[in-house]
Parts: sequence; structure tokens; C-alpha cells
Amino acid sequence: MSEPLLKVEGLKVHFPVRGGWLGGQTGTVKAVDGFDIEIGRGETVALVGESGCGKSTAGNAILGLVEASGGRIVFEGQDLLSLDRSERARLRRDMQVIFQDPVSALNPKLTIEHSVGEPLIIQGVERKTRKARVAELLRIVGLNPEQARRYPNELSGGQRQRVVIARSLATSPKLIVCDEAVSALDVSIRSQILNLLMRLQTEFGFSYLFISHDLSVVRHIADRVVVMYLGTIAEDGPADAVFDRPVHPYTEALLSAIPLPDPKAQRAREPMVLQGDLPSPIDPPKGCPFVTRCPISEVRCKDVRPVLAPTGEGTRAACFVRNPAARPKDVPA
Repeated sequence: MSEPLLKVEGLKVHFPVRGGWLGGQTGTVKAVDGFDIEIGRGETVALVGESGCGKSTAGNAILGLVEASGGRIVFEGQDLLSLDRSERARLRRDMQVIFQDPVSALNPKLTIEHSVGEPLIIQGVERKTRKARVAELLRIVGLNPEQARRYPNELSGGQRQRVVIARSLATSPKLIVCDEAVSALDVSIRSQILNLLMRLQTEFGFSYLFISHDLSVVRHIADRVVVMYLGTIAEDGPADAVFDRPVHPYTEALLSAIPLPDPKAQRAREPMVLQGDLPSPIDPPKGCPFVTRCPISEVRCKDVRPVLAPTGEGTRAACFVRNPAARPKDVPA
């Protein structure tokens, strides 16, 4: 097998909590606490989970927008965390991002031409070449090059998101992180943007890390799915296997929340409603992160943290009850 474009191992992102009279550290928010992911060339890997589970923080750490507390981020064979700032900046030109809200992602005081061409300005591309490249990028994403003279407030939400996509293509990246890239759009526009993203990937061959809480969208676009809970990975594998044969009870709960198109099937289905409280990332459970809400937990789940291991269903899952291989090697059976 060829080497993956991106390989993340044991990624941790911890934030200090300060308080008290002297403003000293009183705790640590473990936003990401042991995160592994691989993305192949031309592949779309979806990262899913509830709000606050650490999805966006993991994506921002990969992009260098937040500082990692530990682990490795290997991009094209080089560990980004071991490089100096200039070498890291050179490699990160091949990694771009599409944010959730196109309104806040674009400077309202800059024209579309300036916003799309800003990465080229940073690279020192001359004005004439830059202008031609911006026109080409706008055509690629389905906009009229004449719209380059407009400002963001003169465009619709879908058009603004196309501008953001055009800007992400300016440096011809190899990896694009889509952080809830379609969740702020109307349903009809959402499908157009998803089709655009898939067409661009086919045309240019880059990879996506697609961060989303909408599993119906994920099934439409993803090759593989990674399910995240409380800063850790609960389950991962090929999209069809995760959707059709989920192993982890948290994955089951997420899938049961997807509305079915058939009203009769929807009424007949018993949704899996999670009980209990979501633990604080400042004080996560000692054992399985999901133990406080899990409907099938056992006594050992409270004290021993499972590892992500193959299930025999084509996926990997961190669950003792459903996957005996998730027991750490140093823990007796």
C-alpha cells in the first residue's frame, strides 16, 4: 500500500484552565486526547460526532491553527510538529480549509478578487498573473469572473461559500479540511455545494477531511468515517461498514438519529435515546469515555479504557462488550 497523504498518531490538544486569586492553572481541558487518523491521496475521510467532541479542534491542530500538546502529524512523510516554522509553513501551503460560515470567513471590506487572491499575494504572485488565476478559480467553482469586483455582502450564501472554496484552491492544495462546510446553507444549496466538492476532487485529485455532525451528508460524500467522542475515537472504518454494521453503541445512537425517508419506517423505528450526562473534558472518566451514557456498559468499563481494535466487521471499535479485541494487552481477560 502507498504511504498515506496524512497520518496522525496520538494527537493531543490540551488547554489549561486558570482561575483563583493568582490566576494559576486549576485544571486541563482535554479537547483531543489520543487521536489517530489516516487519509489517503484522493480520499474523503469524514470526522463525525456531537458538538464539543473535539472534531474542529483536531482539524485545527492538523492545520496548525491551534498548538498540539503531543502526538505526531505526518504529512507527505514529514512530521509537522518536528519542523521549524518556515518548513512547516512551506508544507502547510498544501493544506487548506473551508470554514462553516462564509460570512465570517470573508473580510467584508475586501473585494472577492482580493479575498480569493490573498494566498497568491502572500506567495508573491504578480498582479496580472494573480488576476487571471482568480478569474479561473471563480469559473471552476461556478461563478462569473465579473463577480470578482463585488463585495461579500453582494452575494448570496451559496455564492459566498463558492468564493471560500475558490480561495482554498488558490495554492493547488493536496488536502482540504472542510469544517462543517455545508451546515450553514439551505438544503437545496447544500446539495449543490456537495456536488461541487465531489466534482473538484475528481478533477484535481486532492483529499478531504470532512468534519460534520450531519451523518446523512457524510454518507453521501465519505469513503471512510471516523466517529469521535469526548476527544477520542469510538469507531472508524469504511463508510458502508460503519453505516450498515455499527459496533460501538455511540455510533448506533448517532445513526438512530438520522431521519428515514419512509414515514412508516420512521414511525416503526425505536430511536436509541442516550441517558446520563456528557462528562466534562476537564475530568473525563478513567475508563471508557462513553461509560456514563452507555446502555450496555459493564463494571470493567469504569476502570479500564478500551483501545481501538479491529472488529471483524471491517471497522475498528473501542468497546469491550462488542469487541473483545479492544481490551488492552496489559489487562487480564
